[in-house]
Formats: sequence, structure tokens, C-alpha cells
Amino acid sequence: MNTDRLPRLGLIAGPTASGKTALALAWAAREPATIVNADASQVYRDLRILSARPTPDEEAQAPHRLFGHRDGAAACSAAEWAGEARTALAEAWAAERLPILVGGTGLYLRTLLDGIAPVPPIDVAVRTAVRALPVEEAHRALAREDPAVAARLHPHDTTRVHRALEVRRATGRSIADWQVERQGGIRGQVALERVLTDLPVTELYARCDARVDVMLAAGALDEVEALLARGLDPALPVMRAIGVPELARVARQECDLATAASAIKQATRRFAKRQRTWFRHQPL
Repeated sequence: MNTDRLPRLGLIAGPTASGKTALALAWAAREPATIVNADASQVYRDLRILSARPTPDEEAQAPHRLFGHRDGAAACSAAEWAGEARTALAEAWAAERLPILVGGTGLYLRTLLDGIAPVPPIDVAVRTAVRALPVEEAHRALAREDPAVAARLHPHDTTRVHRALEVRRATGRSIADWQVERQGGIRGQVALERVLTDLPVTELYARCDARVDVMLAAGALDEVEALLARGLDPALPVMRAIGVPELARVARQECDLATAASAIKQATRRFAKRQRTWFRHQPL
């Protein structure tokens, strides 16, 4: 396919703490660009610190879109984000700027590039029953009802495990079957320029630990206390983001800050490892 006349689209993807923001700003310094968030936690305005959103000084270096634009009280689905992203890309192209997608949420990027599976609306009773299950129990059920999909999902990946199980139970089909029929992707409509960050594990883990220390010094505990004061549903993505449950325990005086910091670092390293594996096996 001749891509000479297709609009250019930049993409910087990889694990958390792998330097994506710095790469995006360096790219934007070389040519007019708009940086578009593709991180599921950075969409929420409640999580500036814990999601490691670009700082105000960084945001001043180039236009930024879809960062901190959603209220944590309402979950942002991949389909919703993809719709917002398509609008942001069109606005950047209209302004003769290169849109650069930056993030580590593979589901968001896949939905935008390759489209979304045309799964019909899930029956409310099915969804409520599935999402009431602890993730470990839901994964065991999925292993019985859809073993191929269960095998490729991490047992603690609450969002994807619940989604796969509810789709199986509501439609009688595997989510993998629906995904074959994806619709609405933009991959064939753009000239994609990819940068995938892939640091050695030891360096990545060290960067994860250092980032947690920076977050705590910047007031992450205050951020969580303000979030808890809102009384939001604990099942919302914003309440399950890495660092929120751990620091909520500190706020409730169930553990000290040092214990929480250690737990956040461990959770961040595990998350980065899963992302690193995903991007290695699911090339964009």
C-alpha cells in the first residue's frame, strides 16, 4: 500500500516508567505536534500524581490532549477513548500538527487501530453477577467456560477477566470470536510511525521504584485522601489504579507509609512486566 498520501500518526508505546513522555516531548520539539494520551489511568483528572501525567511544565512544551479530562466517577471504556482519540487526531491534522499517541494501554491502542468487536449490549443481570465476583473466582470460572481466553489473561486482570466472562455468559460466544469481527479501526487510513520502548528488566524495575518515590514526595497520599473523600464506588477503575488501594490503607491507618510504598513498588513492577510482555507478543 502506498502510504505517501495518508496522514502521519506517531505512536510511542511501552511499559510504565520506560521514558515515553520524554520521547514524546523530544519528538514534539523537532516538528509541530500534538501529544495524545493513550494511558487508561491518565484520562482521570483525580490521578495526576499516581498516573504520572505530564507536569504543567511538560504540557506547556506542546499541545496535550485527553490527559486528565475525565471525572473518575465515570469509567472510560476503550471504545469511548477511541472515539475521543479520533476527534483529537482529526483536530491535530487540521492544524497541520503531527498527532503522537503516547501510552501503555494496549487495549486502547488496539481499539483505535484495529477497531472494536461488535459485542451486543450485555444483560444487566449478567454484568452485575459477573462483576460481583472476586477476580480470582471470575478467572477460575472463565477457565472452565472459555479456557483459551482464560489462558491468555492474567488472573488478576480484573477488567479483562470480567469482560471476557460476561461476554461468554451473555452471548454464548467467546470474546475471541467477536474480536475477529472488529470494526472501525483506523490502521489502514494512516501512515503509522512507531516507537516502542523496551528497557532491560533491571533498568525498568529501578525506574519503577524511583517513580514511586517521586510520587510519594509529590503528595500522592493527599491525592488519594481527596479521592476517598468523594465516596466513589470502589469498583471504578480510578479506585483500583495502582497506588490507590495501597495508600487508602494508610489513610485508614491500616498500615504505615513505608509498607504501602513497598506494596506500590511491587505492584508497579509487576504491571510493567505484564505490559512489557504484552507489547513484545502483540506488536502494534
